[in-house]
Amino acid sequence: MHSNPIDPATLIWRKSRHSDGGNGCVEVAVSDAAPSDALHKADRGPLVLIRDSENPNGPVLAFTDLELKAFFGGIKDGEFDDLL
Repeated sequence: MHSNPIDPATLIWRKSRHSDGGNGCVEVAVSDAAPSDALHKADRGPLVLIRDSENPNGPVLAFTDLELKAFFGGIKDGEFDDLL
């Protein structure tokens, strides 16, 4: 168990302005840092957190800036086009 876990309730969560206003989308927030005893490589800096807007108390995914940049770069390059 982490000594200072991130509390999602203390963060500012945002939806895309392209959202239809409903709850069928994801929300994004930025946390200053991961818990001090986090085992993930993300313990070295801020995290981008993503959650399901329909389940705000559910699981939260955490990514480093570099991880998201790599993922978004893959989207822009069409690497995932064959998945849909």
